[in-house]
Amino acid sequence: MTLEHVDVLIVGAGLSGIGAASHLRAECPGRTYAIFESRGAIGGTWDLFRYPGVRSDSDMFTLGYSFEPWTDAKAIADGPSIREYVRRTARNRGIDRHIRFHHRVVRAEWSSDEALWTVEAQRSDTGERVRITCDFLFVNSGYYRYDQGYAPEFPGQDEFTGTVVHPQHWPEDLDYTGKRVVVIGSGATAVTLLPAMAGDAAHVTMLQRSPSYVLSLPGTDPVADKLRGVLPAKLAYPIVRWKNVLSAMLFFQLSRRTPGFVRKFLRKGVSAQLPRDFDVDRHFNPSYDPWDQRVCFVPDGDLFKAVRSGKADIVTDTIEKFTANGIRLSSGRVLEADIIVTATGLNLLPFGGLELVVDGEPVEIGERLAYKGMMLSGVPNYAFTIGYTNASWTLKADLVAGYVCRLLNHLDEHGYTTCTPVPPPSVTATEPLIDLKSGYVLRSLDKLPKQGPAAPWRLFQNYPRDVLLMRHGSLEDDAMRFARTAKQAKERVA
Repeated sequence: MTLEHVDVLIVGAGLSGIGAASHLRAECPGRTYAIFESRGAIGGTWDLFRYPGVRSDSDMFTLGYSFEPWTDAKAIADGPSIREYVRRTARNRGIDRHIRFHHRVVRAEWSSDEALWTVEAQRSDTGERVRITCDFLFVNSGYYRYDQGYAPEFPGQDEFTGTVVHPQHWPEDLDYTGKRVVVIGSGATAVTLLPAMAGDAAHVTMLQRSPSYVLSLPGTDPVADKLRGVLPAKLAYPIVRWKNVLSAMLFFQLSRRTPGFVRKFLRKGVSAQLPRDFDVDRHFNPSYDPWDQRVCFVPDGDLFKAVRSGKADIVTDTIEKFTANGIRLSSGRVLEADIIVTATGLNLLPFGGLELVVDGEPVEIGERLAYKGMMLSGVPNYAFTIGYTNASWTLKADLVAGYVCRLLNHLDEHGYTTCTPVPPPSVTATEPLIDLKSGYVLRSLDKLPKQGPAAPWRLFQNYPRDVLLMRHGSLEDDAMRFARTAKQAKERVA
């Protein structure tokens, strides 16, 4: 029985997947493609997360697509606006017609003899198994598990008589009006939830084991607002985009080279927005250096406004146990609560958990090196998208999608059927691909691809450098093997 075949199979219909399809449609118009999406809607993360106040943790001039100007006034945008932006992009380009919803890719097997992937997916709506073949497999499913957030078991959790909810699975009917809420966590989700819930809840407490760095940014971009008044969107957008890229790079490099200076700068910014008697060093002075974990950005200081209003507070302590009416802390203090939100993080799951097999041999992802941060050593015709940790996800996603299109066109132009990254024996794995010290990364180091000591096996988290490498650098290097199948080689000789 002949299976359906497409030139390129894209996995995931979120921000990255729709971007990948947009690049493919524009730069490889002759290629056929399909998108397999495990859920029932476009949007990925921005469709999954529905907790109060959900928003971007990067500005939309860099989180937005390079080819689709972000025209909304908000620089730090809410989740529904981002979701509609992704859907509109798919709709306007006809990409939505190529999406197969409820198709979760579970296995992909490569045959070198045929230069072909055979991909197996399970339909989440019917349970049916679906198989399809493709020349190139492009995975845009992110790196965390969609169906289960990280939720550690707390002592006495069963004793609590209120409601416990994880932000990744927010109930539509949860009413927190007039309720006492404790949000466990200190990351981007927690600092978003506190001000978002404080307006309606009786009181919101953010309970953190240790602090994070927090920086207030304007909710709108004043430079963008001025440029929009004098320039067309297609001209203003790249200017603002590069302005924000370079500003973020400067902040990151300062953090790496002068962490003490940046720590003082961030502390000063926090102190200026809180009451004089607030214990800034206890609640906003992490033990690690800036950018060892992601910095939390809050638009227009909404987190600090909520604390100043008295409707919210921050407690830094550890949990002894849950009680019937709240949480008892190691200090002996009791936080009374009707609702406890466990904003405790993600479960990492690279490539959506799909099983990769090359010529009958299973691929252990954690043992492979990442080529240019987007391909796996020894795995032909395969690419994945993992965005930057120190900048907007989409900056890297755009570069990866563009590079894949360059590769596909290169294969066509030279009559090749396969491209495979192969490291020389001298290159060995040194550390995980993602270099953050966040808990969700440290818990899952063995699941991540590794990176080597130098390019192209090293990820530098540097957008301008990657622009030169991935948009303008040579596709032919010592690490990339281009080849033809034996059958095709004979046909060309004949």
